[in-house]
Amino acid sequence: MKILSIVGARPNFMKVAPLHRAFSKHPEIESKIIHTGQHYDAKMSDVFFNQLELPKPDYFLGVGGGSHTQQTAKIMIEFEQVMLAEKPDIVLVVGDVNSTIACAMVAVKEHVPVVHVEAGLRSGDRRMPEEINRIMTDGISDDLFVTENAGIENLKKESIPDEKVHFVGNVMIDSLVYYREKASTLNLLEGLNLESKSYVLVTMHRPSNVDFAEGLRNILDIIKDTASRTKVLFPVHPRTLKNMETFGLLDELKSIQNVTLMEPQGYLEFLYLMENAQLIVTDSGGIQEETTYLKVPCITFRASTERPVTVEMGTNYLLSDLNPDSVKELVIEILDGKSKEGETPPLWDGHAAERIAEILLKKYAKKTS
Repeated sequence: MKILSIVGARPNFMKVAPLHRAFSKHPEIESKIIHTGQHYDAKMSDVFFNQLELPKPDYFLGVGGGSHTQQTAKIMIEFEQVMLAEKPDIVLVVGDVNSTIACAMVAVKEHVPVVHVEAGLRSGDRRMPEEINRIMTDGISDDLFVTENAGIENLKKESIPDEKVHFVGNVMIDSLVYYREKASTLNLLEGLNLESKSYVLVTMHRPSNVDFAEGLRNILDIIKDTASRTKVLFPVHPRTLKNMETFGLLDELKSIQNVTLMEPQGYLEFLYLMENAQLIVTDSGGIQEETTYLKVPCITFRASTERPVTVEMGTNYLLSDLNPDSVKELVIEILDGKSKEGETPPLWDGHAAERIAEILLKKYAKKTS
């Protein structure tokens, strides 16, 4: 049984790593990795392959940037050639990036089963390209692997047959559990002259927050106010850095005292910094899940979240806008030790990929033997 697993953007690597590891334990499965090149930068891509112990991709499509339409079209054209050469039994896609929907569509048109890992997540905001990718991918997938109960409910509302849906847990947490001990040995804080739980970690990269002057100004004000209370570490995403420079705000950012600007971090480094932070301020999707497992308070700047369990059960606080005054009040409360403790969601135990492997073997191995 040949499975092609698709990676394209940074979060995909952490999801495919435990899956490839689980598949490799079964001689009946031939696991191959296809890197579309949707994100390709040594800081954002190569280092993740190395740290996650993934083999060199069997194919690198090198599609690069472009608009959403251009990128999706390029991936489809290139991946079609891989499909014709490999003739896989299953195409596995993860998450919600353009590579996800592009490769799923090609597979369906070639009459090859598609499995979607991290299915059923919905923000309710169709202005987000990721939301469109999620809905379309789930609609054409043969098997949908769900991380939380909200995903099951969303798929029911969209009339996805129950037999296609499998509640298996979270492969992002599989990676966290697997690499947590290794990350703990890095001892980065000594070089930064910091102690554990003595700083706030900030990450901001979403276009809705960093692509215009007002959003960047609010981010600066939030960082400035937080830095007046404690140390701030800010690994700056390339998009955010470029826009800070474009809008003439980079020098002001660099001048804020108590703030350490950093380059984008590798997976292990960032995991270490998350675990030791007193608070994380972000607009990321996956960080909401990781902080929930680590029980680290997290403020997420999003109009809505496709991962409601992180708010309902976990340590995540959702703020719908970058209002510095709202943030100030919440930051003070959390730094004073009044944050919610949170609990670990069901099946977030480090074994989701193993469950997925068993389900795929049971369903498809006989058909391909």
